[in-house]
Amino acid sequence: MLRQALRRFGQKLVRRPTLKEPVAKDDPRRSLNTLDLVARVVGRTVGIGVYILAGEVARNQAGPSIVICFLVAGLSSVLAGLCYAEVSARVPHSDSTYLYSFVTIGELWAFITGWTLILSHVGDKAIVARACILAFDNLRGNKISQTLRESISPHVPRVLTEYVDIFVVGLVFLLIEFRNLRYVWSFPVTKMATLVKLLVLSFVIISGFIKGDLHNWKLTEEDYAMAGLNDTSSLGPLGSGGFVPFGFEGILRGTATCFYAFIGFSSIFEKVEEARNPQHSIPMGIVISLFICFLVYFGVSAALTLMVPYYKLRHGSTLPQALLHIGWAPAYYFLAFAFLCIVSARLLGFMFPIRRVLHRMGQDGLLFPVLERIRSRPFILIMTTVILSIITAIMAVFFGLTDLLDLRSVGSLIPHSLVATSILILRYQPEAKEGENESEELEENGHIVERLTLQGLLFPGSPTPTPLSGRVVRVCSVLLALLLILLCLVLAQWPVLLSGDPVWISVVVGLLVLITGLTGVIWRQPQSSSPLYFKVPALPLLPLLSIFMNVCLMVQMTAATWALFAVWMLIGFAIYFAYGIQYSLVSNSA
Repeated sequence: MLRQALRRFGQKLVRRPTLKEPVAKDDPRRSLNTLDLVARVVGRTVGIGVYILAGEVARNQAGPSIVICFLVAGLSSVLAGLCYAEVSARVPHSDSTYLYSFVTIGELWAFITGWTLILSHVGDKAIVARACILAFDNLRGNKISQTLRESISPHVPRVLTEYVDIFVVGLVFLLIEFRNLRYVWSFPVTKMATLVKLLVLSFVIISGFIKGDLHNWKLTEEDYAMAGLNDTSSLGPLGSGGFVPFGFEGILRGTATCFYAFIGFSSIFEKVEEARNPQHSIPMGIVISLFICFLVYFGVSAALTLMVPYYKLRHGSTLPQALLHIGWAPAYYFLAFAFLCIVSARLLGFMFPIRRVLHRMGQDGLLFPVLERIRSRPFILIMTTVILSIITAIMAVFFGLTDLLDLRSVGSLIPHSLVATSILILRYQPEAKEGENESEELEENGHIVERLTLQGLLFPGSPTPTPLSGRVVRVCSVLLALLLILLCLVLAQWPVLLSGDPVWISVVVGLLVLITGLTGVIWRQPQSSSPLYFKVPALPLLPLLSIFMNVCLMVQMTAATWALFAVWMLIGFAIYFAYGIQYSLVSNSA
């Protein structure tokens, strides 16, 4: 009796919905080519991160080695993007990671993904609000707020200087009224805006290579002494000099923060049903756009650290500050104004991605049914917008920029890892056929028995996936995910490992042996031969590498970030197990 109850409970957690037919290939809505998709992704990705992230990471975490941070973060994003591309081939619908998780790996994981996305989007807008605060500071002569209160520009109203934070919080609410402006942006306008943005950043990159000094990548402690700085400076510890002043730990920490810069690539999956040739344009669009974004981030961060010694970087819009540092005042004010326009535009329509997730989860019964009517009932939309705006404003005022960046990154790394896990599992599952449920029921009752042996584990007798081989892969995938988490937690103690402690080294070796063995078991299982327009290559290594890199980045996040995330997830689990698991649309239709 208990076993059957646990089995039914487990089946509830992994139940999956049935989707409607996707848009036909000759549908007139399929009008976007690869260039349109690349422009959309680059426009969504290259923005606030390139203006404030480079300076924040270079100043406090990595120094000139920030270019390595962007390289590693970009590689992690490419691996995740390839996994997303196969999922979009299996689920050819325009939507978010929530739908992909629901259809591929089940209800509980879909709820975790959707609930995480809500926090992630709110955190993203809090970052934008913080960026607006920094942009206003930058326009006032690149001074921090305390200095501005003492020396006020005659061209800026005093109220903006005295209450910068409050003004920006009010700006969040003001721009809510103009959310519909988001929908008048066509793809030609998007491409033009993306082109202008890239041209401006190209100017910054060229300026850095012209006016930069390579000595800024070879700083020593003597340079700090000559500048009158030391470890007690208000700038904080300055590192040990050279290209990697904060060591390997600084690169790891910086990479975790830099991952935020590549998050926007997932916006391409909102347009799967509008792509003319998704089998070609989706994977190509991901790779090309991420490569362009990496080149931009690499060039900007290199130019920034060449123009300005990393210890002189301040909070805020460091790109304008770099131009002021080399004496180009007109370019400084132009770039500062452009930065303000960009971050303000990001606030327009900020409810749209959150509203889409809330509507879908309410429609599926995982959240309260009132959210299903968020699109049709203005009052519900207004109340939801106000509540989320209050949360955004609170986070923007009381949380630091680095904490918000980490929170946003965690909110994307977890769904990325779930998608990679789903690819690892789905490729080895048997084809879904009529009467599959009946067959599984017979198997559970013992009428059909498929025995698991060591020989069958390493040398399966069937060239196609079977229910047994599918279960083997599911179990091995879960164990691999747990072992990779343990490995990353142990590797985070790398100074102890380098000291030669035999206990820690034995733990690492043991984990590697187990991971290698389980990977070999998965590799020996037969893969599905169902035709897809894109499949992740080098299975099972590539999805496992994606999961490993994602977990490595997540263990670098601060304790405050994980505490906030844990509180949010506890609230979510309380809602799901008290309401969603009982009123799920999948449960009611079963």
